[in-house]
Amino acid sequence: MTIFNILIIIIMIIGAIASAYTKNLLAAVIIFMVYSLMMAIVWQQLNAPDLAITEASVGAGITSILFILALRRMRMIKK
Repeated sequence: MTIFNILIIIIMIIGAIASAYTKNLLAAVIIFMVYSLMMAIVWQQLNAPDLAITEASVGAGITSILFILALRRMRMIKK
């Protein structure tokens, strides 16, 4: 394993723990988005570019937008 792969895994572990323990829901969504982008990098490193693109678009893109819109609708964050 290279240092880059180890760094990505450490960031993913920290992101998973941080999103579980944070009290601010918007911060949890942003941490989840970073986690999803790191997972896309992992898929790319594993030579699965189709999964990397899907993870980046669905995991980091669409899901995060839907979470933010849900928080806005619940009036947890301001416009």
